[in-house]
Amino acid sequence: MNTTPQTASDLSSQIAANIRDAIIKGVLIVDERLPSEAELSAQFNVSRATVREALKRLAAQSLIRTQRGATGGAFVNRISFEAAQAQQITTSTLLLSMNDVSFETACEARFALERACAPLSAARRQDSHLKAMQDALDTQSAPALSDAGFCAADVAFHRALVDAAGNPVLSYQLAGAVEAMQPLMNMITFTAWSRDAIVARHREIATAMTTRNAAAVAAGLTLLEQETQTLARTVFARRTKQPNAAP
Repeated sequence: MNTTPQTASDLSSQIAANIRDAIIKGVLIVDERLPSEAELSAQFNVSRATVREALKRLAAQSLIRTQRGATGGAFVNRISFEAAQAQQITTSTLLLSMNDVSFETACEARFALERACAPLSAARRQDSHLKAMQDALDTQSAPALSDAGFCAADVAFHRALVDAAGNPVLSYQLAGAVEAMQPLMNMITFTAWSRDAIVARHREIATAMTTRNAAAVAAGLTLLEQETQTLARTVFARRTKQPNAAP
Protein backbone atom coordinates (compact mmCIF):
# COMPACT_ATOMS: atom_id res chain seq x y z
CA MET A 1 0.00 0.00 0.00
CA ASN A 2 1.11 3.54 -0.70
CA THR A 3 1.38 5.10 2.75
CA THR A 4 1.66 8.76 1.76
CA PRO A 5 -1.57 10.65 1.03
CA GLN A 6 -1.17 13.06 -1.88
CA THR A 7 -2.67 16.10 -0.13
CA ALA A 8 -3.82 17.06 3.35
CA SER A 9 -7.26 18.40 2.32
CA ASP A 10 -9.12 15.29 3.38
CA LEU A 11 -6.75 12.75 4.88
CA SER A 12 -9.38 10.27 5.98
CA SER A 13 -10.88 10.18 2.49
CA GLN A 14 -7.47 9.65 0.90
CA ILE A 15 -6.53 6.92 3.35
CA ALA A 16 -9.85 5.16 2.72
CA ALA A 17 -9.26 5.40 -1.04
CA ASN A 18 -5.75 4.02 -0.61
CA ILE A 19 -6.97 1.00 1.36
CA ARG A 20 -9.92 0.50 -1.04
CA ASP A 21 -7.50 0.39 -3.99
CA ALA A 22 -5.39 -2.20 -2.16
CA ILE A 23 -8.49 -4.35 -1.67
CA ILE A 24 -9.58 -4.00 -5.30
CA LYS A 25 -6.08 -4.87 -6.57
CA GLY A 26 -5.86 -7.90 -4.30
CA VAL A 27 -3.02 -6.54 -2.18
CA LEU A 28 -5.39 -6.99 0.75
CA ILE A 29 -7.42 -10.19 0.30
CA VAL A 30 -10.82 -11.28 1.61
CA ASP A 31 -10.89 -11.93 5.37
CA GLU A 32 -7.38 -10.50 5.82
CA ARG A 33 -6.90 -8.41 8.96
CA LEU A 34 -5.92 -4.81 8.35
CA PRO A 35 -3.09 -3.26 10.37
CA SER A 36 -4.20 -1.87 13.73
CA GLU A 37 -5.26 1.75 14.13
CA ALA A 38 -1.89 2.50 15.73
CA GLU A 39 -0.02 0.85 12.83
CA LEU A 40 -2.08 2.65 10.20
CA SER A 41 -1.60 5.92 12.08
CA ALA A 42 2.16 5.45 11.90
CA GLN A 43 2.11 4.34 8.26
CA PHE A 44 0.09 7.33 7.09
CA ASN A 45 1.56 9.75 9.64
CA VAL A 46 -1.87 10.86 10.86
CA SER A 47 -3.81 10.72 14.09
CA ARG A 48 -5.72 7.62 15.14
CA ALA A 49 -8.93 9.66 14.91
CA THR A 50 -8.22 10.24 11.21
CA VAL A 51 -7.59 6.51 10.70
CA ARG A 52 -10.82 5.73 12.55
CA GLU A 53 -12.76 8.01 10.21
CA ALA A 54 -11.16 6.34 7.17
CA LEU A 55 -12.20 2.91 8.47
CA LYS A 56 -15.76 4.16 8.99
CA ARG A 57 -15.84 5.22 5.33
CA LEU A 58 -14.69 1.76 4.24
CA ALA A 59 -17.24 0.06 6.49
CA ALA A 60 -20.00 2.24 5.03
CA GLN A 61 -19.02 0.91 1.60
CA SER A 62 -19.15 -2.68 2.95
CA LEU A 63 -15.47 -3.11 2.08
CA ILE A 64 -14.42 -3.95 5.65
CA ARG A 65 -16.01 -5.29 8.82
CA THR A 66 -14.92 -4.81 12.39
CA GLN A 67 -14.78 -7.38 15.18
CA ARG A 68 -14.24 -6.84 18.88
CA GLY A 69 -12.20 -8.89 21.29
CA ALA A 70 -8.67 -10.21 21.50
CA THR A 71 -8.79 -11.53 17.95
CA GLY A 72 -10.75 -8.55 16.66
CA GLY A 73 -9.88 -5.66 14.42
CA ALA A 74 -10.79 -4.57 10.91
CA PHE A 75 -11.01 -7.25 8.23
CA VAL A 76 -11.52 -7.18 4.47
CA ASN A 77 -15.17 -8.02 3.91
CA ARG A 78 -16.48 -10.81 1.72
CA ILE A 79 -18.89 -8.58 -0.17
CA SER A 80 -21.81 -9.97 -2.15
CA PHE A 81 -23.85 -8.50 -4.97
CA GLU A 82 -26.88 -8.49 -2.69
CA ALA A 83 -25.04 -6.54 0.02
CA ALA A 84 -23.76 -4.03 -2.54
CA GLN A 85 -27.20 -3.27 -3.96
CA ALA A 86 -27.98 -0.63 -1.32
CA GLN A 87 -24.91 1.37 -2.30
CA GLN A 88 -25.80 1.04 -5.98
CA ILE A 89 -29.29 2.37 -5.27
CA THR A 90 -27.96 5.30 -3.24
CA THR A 91 -25.41 6.22 -5.90
CA SER A 92 -27.97 6.03 -8.70
CA THR A 93 -30.47 8.13 -6.74
CA LEU A 94 -27.85 10.83 -6.10
CA LEU A 95 -26.76 10.87 -9.74
CA LEU A 96 -30.33 11.24 -10.96
CA SER A 97 -31.21 13.86 -8.34
CA MET A 98 -28.10 16.00 -8.65
CA ASN A 99 -27.41 15.88 -12.38
CA ASP A 100 -29.25 17.17 -15.42
CA VAL A 101 -30.90 13.93 -16.52
CA SER A 102 -34.24 14.34 -18.28
CA PHE A 103 -37.23 12.18 -17.44
CA GLU A 104 -37.22 10.87 -21.00
CA THR A 105 -33.59 9.78 -20.72
CA ALA A 106 -34.06 8.09 -17.34
CA CYS A 107 -37.22 6.33 -18.49
CA GLU A 108 -35.58 5.14 -21.71
CA ALA A 109 -32.60 3.75 -19.78
CA ARG A 110 -34.68 2.03 -17.13
CA PHE A 111 -36.93 0.15 -19.55
CA ALA A 112 -34.10 -0.70 -21.95
CA LEU A 113 -32.27 -2.35 -19.06
CA GLU A 114 -35.37 -4.14 -17.82
CA ARG A 115 -36.26 -5.43 -21.30
CA ALA A 116 -32.77 -6.89 -21.53
CA CYS A 117 -33.75 -9.19 -18.64
CA ALA A 118 -36.98 -10.36 -20.29
CA PRO A 119 -35.61 -13.45 -22.12
CA LEU A 120 -33.74 -14.72 -19.05
CA SER A 121 -36.55 -13.83 -16.65
CA ALA A 122 -39.20 -15.58 -18.72
CA ALA A 123 -37.04 -18.69 -19.10
CA ARG A 124 -35.78 -18.94 -15.52
CA ARG A 125 -38.59 -17.56 -13.38
CA GLN A 126 -39.51 -19.62 -10.36
CA ASP A 127 -42.81 -19.88 -8.50
CA SER A 128 -41.40 -17.53 -5.86
CA HIS A 129 -40.96 -14.78 -8.47
CA LEU A 130 -44.48 -15.27 -9.81
CA LYS A 131 -45.83 -15.12 -6.26
CA ALA A 132 -43.92 -11.91 -5.55
CA MET A 133 -45.39 -10.35 -8.71
CA GLN A 134 -48.89 -11.53 -7.80
CA ASP A 135 -48.52 -10.22 -4.25
CA ALA A 136 -47.53 -6.83 -5.67
CA LEU A 137 -50.55 -6.91 -7.98
CA ASP A 138 -52.88 -7.77 -5.10
CA THR A 139 -51.46 -4.87 -3.10
CA GLN A 140 -51.83 -2.45 -6.01
CA SER A 141 -55.45 -3.50 -6.47
CA ALA A 142 -56.44 -2.55 -2.89
CA PRO A 143 -58.89 0.40 -3.16
CA ALA A 144 -57.65 2.23 -0.04
CA LEU A 145 -53.95 1.90 -0.86
CA SER A 146 -51.96 5.11 -0.51
CA ASP A 147 -49.89 6.52 -3.37
CA ALA A 148 -46.73 5.62 -1.45
CA GLY A 149 -47.99 2.05 -1.01
CA PHE A 150 -48.85 1.79 -4.71
CA CYS A 151 -45.36 3.01 -5.66
CA ALA A 152 -43.72 0.52 -3.28
CA ALA A 153 -45.74 -2.34 -4.80
CA ASP A 154 -44.78 -1.09 -8.26
CA VAL A 155 -41.09 -1.37 -7.34
CA ALA A 156 -41.66 -4.84 -5.82
CA PHE A 157 -43.31 -6.05 -9.03
CA HIS A 158 -40.41 -4.98 -11.23
CA ARG A 159 -37.83 -6.14 -8.68
CA ALA A 160 -39.31 -9.64 -8.91
CA LEU A 161 -39.26 -9.51 -12.70
CA VAL A 162 -35.57 -8.58 -12.75
CA ASP A 163 -34.57 -11.07 -10.06
CA ALA A 164 -36.32 -13.84 -12.02
CA ALA A 165 -33.41 -13.69 -14.48
CA GLY A 166 -31.41 -15.59 -11.87
CA ASN A 167 -28.32 -13.50 -12.55
CA PRO A 168 -26.87 -11.66 -9.52
CA VAL A 169 -24.82 -9.34 -11.74
CA LEU A 170 -27.96 -8.21 -13.58
CA SER A 171 -29.89 -7.84 -10.32
CA TYR A 172 -27.10 -5.67 -8.94
CA GLN A 173 -26.81 -3.53 -12.06
CA LEU A 174 -30.57 -3.05 -12.30
CA ALA A 175 -30.96 -2.17 -8.61
CA GLY A 176 -30.40 1.46 -9.59
CA ALA A 177 -32.82 1.25 -12.49
CA VAL A 178 -35.65 -0.32 -10.52
CA GLU A 179 -35.16 1.07 -7.03
CA ALA A 180 -33.70 4.50 -7.85
CA MET A 181 -35.03 5.56 -11.27
CA GLN A 182 -38.48 4.05 -10.82
CA PRO A 183 -39.40 5.79 -7.52
CA LEU A 184 -38.19 9.12 -8.89
CA MET A 185 -40.28 8.65 -12.03
CA ASN A 186 -43.29 7.67 -9.94
CA MET A 187 -42.96 10.89 -7.94
CA ILE A 188 -43.42 12.82 -11.18
CA THR A 189 -46.17 10.78 -12.83
CA PHE A 190 -48.41 9.63 -9.96
CA THR A 191 -50.69 12.69 -10.22
CA ALA A 192 -51.64 11.72 -13.78
CA TRP A 193 -51.71 7.96 -13.75
CA SER A 194 -54.61 5.54 -13.81
CA ARG A 195 -54.01 2.78 -11.29
CA ASP A 196 -56.34 0.47 -13.16
CA ALA A 197 -54.35 0.93 -16.37
CA ILE A 198 -51.04 0.21 -14.64
CA VAL A 199 -52.42 -2.87 -12.88
CA ALA A 200 -53.86 -4.14 -16.16
CA ARG A 201 -50.48 -3.77 -17.87
CA HIS A 202 -48.77 -5.50 -14.96
CA ARG A 203 -51.23 -8.39 -15.20
CA GLU A 204 -50.38 -8.83 -18.87
CA ILE A 205 -46.68 -8.94 -18.04
CA ALA A 206 -47.25 -11.37 -15.15
CA THR A 207 -49.28 -13.66 -17.43
CA ALA A 208 -46.49 -13.59 -20.02
CA MET A 209 -43.99 -14.49 -17.31
CA THR A 210 -46.20 -17.40 -16.22
CA THR A 211 -46.29 -18.79 -19.77
CA ARG A 212 -42.58 -18.02 -20.27
CA ASN A 213 -43.39 -15.76 -23.22
CA ALA A 214 -40.32 -13.52 -23.36
CA ALA A 215 -41.54 -11.56 -26.40
CA ALA A 216 -44.79 -10.70 -24.63
CA VAL A 217 -42.91 -9.64 -21.48
CA ALA A 218 -40.71 -7.30 -23.53
CA ALA A 219 -43.74 -5.99 -25.45
CA GLY A 220 -45.55 -5.27 -22.19
CA LEU A 221 -42.55 -3.36 -20.86
CA THR A 222 -42.38 -1.35 -24.09
CA LEU A 223 -46.04 -0.38 -23.78
CA LEU A 224 -45.49 0.51 -20.13
CA GLU A 225 -42.58 2.73 -21.14
CA GLN A 226 -44.67 4.51 -23.76
CA GLU A 227 -47.50 5.05 -21.28
CA THR A 228 -45.06 6.34 -18.64
CA GLN A 229 -43.55 8.81 -21.11
CA THR A 230 -47.07 10.00 -22.01
CA LEU A 231 -47.92 10.51 -18.33
CA ALA A 232 -44.76 12.56 -17.85
CA ARG A 233 -45.57 14.78 -20.83
CA THR A 234 -49.04 15.36 -19.38
CA VAL A 235 -47.57 16.38 -16.01
CA PHE A 236 -44.98 18.67 -17.56
CA ALA A 237 -47.61 20.27 -19.78
CA ARG A 238 -49.71 21.04 -16.71
CA ARG A 239 -46.73 22.64 -15.02
CA THR A 240 -46.07 24.98 -17.93
CA LYS A 241 -49.60 26.29 -17.49
CA GLN A 242 -48.93 26.94 -13.79
CA PRO A 243 -45.93 29.29 -13.63
CA ASN A 244 -45.95 29.38 -9.84
CA ALA A 245 -46.06 25.61 -9.41
CA ALA A 246 -43.21 23.96 -7.50
CA PRO A 247 -40.49 22.53 -9.78
